[in-house]
Order: sequence, then C-alpha cells, then structure tokens
Amino acid sequence: MTVPDPSLVAEDLRYPIGRFAPPDDVDDGTLATWIDRIGSLPARLRALVEPLDDARLDTPYRPGGWTVRQVVHHLADSHLNSTVRFRWALTEDAPLIKAYDERAWAKLPDARDGPPALSLDLLDALHRRWVVLLRALGPEERARTFTHPESGESIRLDVNVGVYAWHGDHHLAHVAALAEREGW
Repeated sequence: MTVPDPSLVAEDLRYPIGRFAPPDDVDDGTLATWIDRIGSLPARLRALVEPLDDARLDTPYRPGGWTVRQVVHHLADSHLNSTVRFRWALTEDAPLIKAYDERAWAKLPDARDGPPALSLDLLDALHRRWVVLLRALGPEERARTFTHPESGESIRLDVNVGVYAWHGDHHLAHVAALAEREGW
C-alpha cells in the first residue's frame, strides 16, 4: 500500500477544489456563471450548515483550520469586504483598497462563538444586492480595477467576480468534505 504524501493530503484539505486560476479573458458566459454561483452560495451554505449542532459547528474542517462556524462567519466578513472593494473600484479611479487580517477576525468572539444564522442571514441579503450590482455592470465597468496593498497587484472587477465565486465554493467544499469524512 502506498502512503500518500502528507503535504499533498494537507493541500487537498486546504484547497479541496484547487486554487483559483483566472482565465486569460472573461467572456459574458463565464461571468454569468460566476455571478450565478455567487447568487446561489447563501442557500447552498445554509443547506449544509443549518442541520449541524454546536459540536459539529465547532469542528475544524482540517487540522489547524477554522471551525465550520468560523468558516461561515469568514464568508460573511470576506464577501462584505469584497462588495465594498467593488463599490470603491466603481466610484474611484483604481483605488488602493484596505486589507484586513482575516485570521484575527476569525478569532473575534462573534466569529468564534456566534450563531451561524447571523452570517447566513447577512450573506442572503448581501449576495442578493451584490448580484443586482454585478448583473448591471457593462464591459467598461467590469474592466475597472482596484489595487491590493499587500501584493501591489491591480485586480480587474470581472476577474474578482471569479475569485469570489471560487471563494464561496472553496469554503463550501471545506464544510461538505468535512461532513462527508465525518459521516454527518
């Protein structure tokens, strides 16, 4: 029997759907698919998380990783930050966005111990509004950019739609894979 490389197993647990790979060009069909995935994330997440009791919500999705509860709250924090970044890019010329320490935010009491319903409800409303904005963007608006302060990278809004479609699916896969491994 071949024993899998522990670093590969850790990578699979950390990136169950792989890392985001932006396409060279974002066509209308790809963008529409990404927007649909963003739109459907809150319901898909709710379906996975609502049946879980506190013991399961407080289970890390991987060794050293966040608990399911923290993942839910992280999605709300991250996607709220992203919508603000989109709005800056749409109203300012290539703004330098503000980064935040997502690990520190995940340790705050509301993220560590708060009911997931708070963030599930926030995601429902936030994503409905975000999808309205995203579907209304024309080609010139989708090509607008913001600059990330840590990498200095200029990020196009159309590509960032893909990043957040992936981000939602990525964390959804963390919860789904944990539930499958644990037989929930």
